[in-house]
Amino acid sequence: MSTTTLPAKTGPGAEPTHTWLPLAAVAVTLVLWASAFVAIRHLGEEFTPGALSLGRLLIGALVLGVVALGRGVPHPSAADLRSIVVIGVLWFGVYNVALNAGERRIDAGTAAMLIQVSPVLIALLAALFLRERFTLHLAVGLALAFGGVALIGLSTSSSGEHDVLGVLLCLLSAVVYAISVILQKPLMARHPAVHITWLACTVGAVVCLPFAGDLVRQTADSSAGSILWIVYLGIFPTAIAFTTYAYALTHMSASNLGVTTYLVPPLTIAMGLLLLDEAPPTMAYAGGALALVGVAVARRKKRSVPTRPVLPA
Repeated sequence: MSTTTLPAKTGPGAEPTHTWLPLAAVAVTLVLWASAFVAIRHLGEEFTPGALSLGRLLIGALVLGVVALGRGVPHPSAADLRSIVVIGVLWFGVYNVALNAGERRIDAGTAAMLIQVSPVLIALLAALFLRERFTLHLAVGLALAFGGVALIGLSTSSSGEHDVLGVLLCLLSAVVYAISVILQKPLMARHPAVHITWLACTVGAVVCLPFAGDLVRQTADSSAGSILWIVYLGIFPTAIAFTTYAYALTHMSASNLGVTTYLVPPLTIAMGLLLLDEAPPTMAYAGGALALVGVAVARRKKRSVPTRPVLPA
């Protein structure tokens, strides 16, 4: 029995790819990113947003550097390097600091849901700049999934009101995330995922260096458990998850990949229930189910009608 493969991609290391590999990469990314929201929420009282971002990115850059350099030294063009720098500043720098600051004001589940504005922005930007089709299935799926996310958000607000600054900070993270995905997509046809991720993560760490003093002081005052959480953030949700996301982006359209992140809020809520003792109300589960339906609809492809063979006269 033969194994189904995807068409070979262009660029370095081009080879047929098993169909399950991009899906496995997406699954790894979603689970690890969901856990990051919970870890950030847990560490919010011991580490300031900038210090937490720097600690996470330094560890991520170190781990990624070992793996990336093992595959050779990257040689991006000047234009590609500019894109990588922008991605590093926005996605690894601004995104992390803003999200960490936002989660000091709102709970992990709500923060995860607010970030889900990004798939809508990714789909729109991909249609404008990457010439990806904005299909009816994608539009309906986005609407359903976004509705599910909104339902979860309404049901998980403990006080009935969200901190305005916390909401704005999370929305800022969503915007820079969407822009970065659009910038990253063309790079994946020319460079290995781990090289792009490593370079961007390193740029993000450099951007956060002004917080080095805070990181040193707060690490000295924190518990061993909290330090291990930062190590976890650097290795798993950063080094591994961003690389698997970049790999999946190589084999999927930006809009279709972006919409799968609607699965992160339900996962985050479940982890928050187990690890932070944050129990969402019943309505949140309905929202999670609606988000899953939206993802399924958005990922649906139009069936091709088989052409009937022309018989000889």
